[in-house]
This record gives sequence, structure tokens and C-alpha cells, in this order.
Amino acid sequence: MSFSDLGLAPELLQAIADQGYTEPTPVQAKAIPPILLGQDVMAAAQTGTGKTASFTLPMLQRLKEFANNSVSPARHQVRALILTPTRELAAQVQESVKIYGKHIALRSAVVYGGINIDPQIKELRAGVEILVATPGRLLDHLQQKTVILSQVQFLVLDEADRMLDMGFLPDIKRILAVLPAQRQSVMFSATYSDDIRGLAKQLLKNPVNIEVARRNSAVETVTHLVYHVESSAKRDLLTHLIRSRDMRQALVFCNTKIGANRLAYKLVKDGVAAAAIHSDRTQGERTQALAEFKEGRTQILVATDVAARGLDIEQLPFVINFDLPGAPEDYVHRIGRTGRAGLTGEAIALMADDEREKLGAIEKLLKIKLPIAEAEDFKRTPALRGEAGRREGREGRRPDGRRDQSRQSESRHREDHRSRSGRNSPARSVAQPADPLFDRPYNPPPSSKPSDSANSAPRQQDPKKQVAALFLPPVAEKQDS
Repeated sequence: MSFSDLGLAPELLQAIADQGYTEPTPVQAKAIPPILLGQDVMAAAQTGTGKTASFTLPMLQRLKEFANNSVSPARHQVRALILTPTRELAAQVQESVKIYGKHIALRSAVVYGGINIDPQIKELRAGVEILVATPGRLLDHLQQKTVILSQVQFLVLDEADRMLDMGFLPDIKRILAVLPAQRQSVMFSATYSDDIRGLAKQLLKNPVNIEVARRNSAVETVTHLVYHVESSAKRDLLTHLIRSRDMRQALVFCNTKIGANRLAYKLVKDGVAAAAIHSDRTQGERTQALAEFKEGRTQILVATDVAARGLDIEQLPFVINFDLPGAPEDYVHRIGRTGRAGLTGEAIALMADDEREKLGAIEKLLKIKLPIAEAEDFKRTPALRGEAGRREGREGRRPDGRRDQSRQSESRHREDHRSRSGRNSPARSVAQPADPLFDRPYNPPPSSKPSDSANSAPRQQDPKKQVAALFLPPVAEKQDS
């Protein structure tokens, strides 16, 4: 099957050919026809299979009748709304709209938080037909009345399950309340939980259900490998893998923002070009770090789950889980950054002893047994062991939150040794003679001024001043007339 068999317009076929695509992916072949017919669609597909083009192409064709080159904002009203959970995914979707719609005179814009809202207001007031937005920033524009959604005919919820995980359900309901009741709605996501399916029944009207692979499954072109390693040796093992495997480009996931910063700092100290990306960084910093990673100027990008959804990095060979995620579904989204569009990829995980339960949940979700390998060729040098010990000492606690008893016993042993050797022992210090001046009570010098003693004495209350009072004659003395 070719794209021309799907009934797409010549302008769209030309844009697809310009990108070098000849055949649609399974999800595109199943989703594009019903969307072109105006039906609601709920699609679940593996990440990296072309979900964005599955709704972008038919959306552009259905909005083709509104294409015009007029400079009047009234001729460019918002006809399509695409909601995404993250800024990075919103920017990527808008880029796809521009690529596939470059031969159609339709305007598009993207709005998300973390940057100045004024340029977005200016662009919206000029008029756009297609608006890509994150829920929070879109509500800001609705509150300021800088966008009108009364003419929306096409609604897309991309990565809908992620939006629910991030707590966007109340925001989504507020946005849906201002949209026209008569509209076409589409929901796309890599996974669909039962809660998402329940929400879809409320939002979609007789939707066409599309599922090109079983739910919560990983791409078959991705190979998995788990390294069993001590938690304190994870950073050194990661550096060893990067060097021994000659990893020119790898995406590394941490569970916390501070963990991502520390890991990126350590890699830079080891001579690896690394950068961190998470929600505490400004949008400009995140965009720059992602651009440098895609261009190859940054070798390792350390990220939290903010980057696990929707990022399309061409031919990314490695995804490394430095920390196993708390939710097994997040493992599917993380490794979905590699093995995209039919290419092969490798997913590596570093598992400590206290993460075995997380690995079991992932294997249960994927219904496969992940191979576990010991890092046999990885031998920590004394220098590395010393560095790991200093790190543990700075952190002061084990990964499970308890203090390491071995470190406490070593500390006590060192203290006992110092006591026996006489070094730094207060018991062997020579007592200095005490100055008798400090044993006598303090007596003020005889030259003290009387005013000082007067000030120190308790203050007596001043006598009350006598004031004149107005007395009325008693009532009993009044004589009745």
C-alpha cells in the first residue's frame, strides 16, 4: 500500500515524497481513512510508529478548504486544536504540521509555558488555523481572551495517558467546555489504561478503535540488556560502557532532577560531553540542550521523564535507564526513543539490588524476561573505588535511606586507633593553668558613675497628676416642681 491509496491530496503526497517516505506505517494505514471520513478515532500504537503523521495528514486535508493567503485575522480562525502534555512534544508536533502542510496555505502556531507569552499573543492575534498547545498555557490565553476556540472542528489529544498522569484532567475538561459540541475528536497514545478508555467513552462519539500492537508493548526492533551492579558503582559503570561501547549518542534517564544534574556533572568530569534536561531548566536551556544532542555536539543527554514522551531523535542507537522507573509503563516510553521507524536500537538498564521489584513489574508488563548480565569486564580501579567511597561519604546514606553500618564501624575503628596512638586525643592534651581572674565574681569598678547604679535600680512609678473633674449634682437632691 502507498500513501496515494489512502486518498490524500496531491499537496500532501508531494510533502510526503519530499521527506522520502513511500509506504505508510500500520497505524497510518489504519487511522488515516476513518479520520478522512470525519469519524472519531481512538488509537493505541507503539511509540515511534508514526502516530503524529497519522492525525496530521488527514487533519490538513480536512482543513484544506479554509486555506487562504489573506492578511486579515478574521480569515484565519482556529479550526484545529492539538493538545500535548509537554513543551518538547508540542514543538515537535508543530514542526510536523509545518513539514506536511508546506504546500497548503494554512497557518499554525504552538503555545506552551516557560517562555514569554507576549510573542504568542501577537501570533494568535494575527490568526492561525491550527493551534498546538499544552493545557496550562492554553488556559492562560483563554483567561486573557487572546484566543477564540468557538470555530474548532478538529480536536486531537496526543499522549492522552501522559496528560492524565501529569494531572491535566481538570484542565482538559475546562478546555473541552469552551469547544463546540459538534467536532471531530481523535485520541492518540502509545499506551491506553482502563482509565483512559473510560474517559474516551465520555469524549468520543462512536470512535473507531485502532490497536496495531498489544497495549504497553515495546518495539520488537529494540534489544534489552540489564546490568546487575551495586548502586554506588552505577556512575563508574556507565562511564565504562560509554567508552568501551564507543557510544557516540545515548539518552540516559534518571528518576530525579538532582540525580540528572549530578550524573551529567560526573560525566563531564570524566571527559564525556554531557548535558542534563529536566523541568527545572528554562525552556531555552532545554531547547538548546536537545538541539546540541541531535546535532551530535553533545554525546550524552541525561534526562528525567520530561523527555520520555514524543521526542523524535533520528537513529538514536542507545537508551540507558540509569534508574529503573517507578511505573513500568514509563519504561516503555523511555525505550521508545530508540528503534523508531523500523530501525534497530538497544535499551540498557542498570539495576541495583533494591530495584529487583521494579524489574519484575517491567517484565510482567512486557510479558518477556529481560536478560541480566554481570559487568564482568568492568573492574573498578582503586581510584574509582576511592571516588565511590568519597561519594557515599558525602551522601551519608545508602540508597534505601539507612546509614551504612560498615562505614559507621570503620569510622569508630579509626577513632579508636587515633585514641590508642595518641593523635588528636583530648585525654592526652596538657592542661593549661587557669587564670584566677576568671574564677572571681565580677565587681563593678569603684569609678562607676551614680547614674549607672540609678539606671540599674528598678524604676519607680511617677506620682499621678491631679486633674480637675466635673461633678454633677446627685439625682436624689433634685426637687420636683
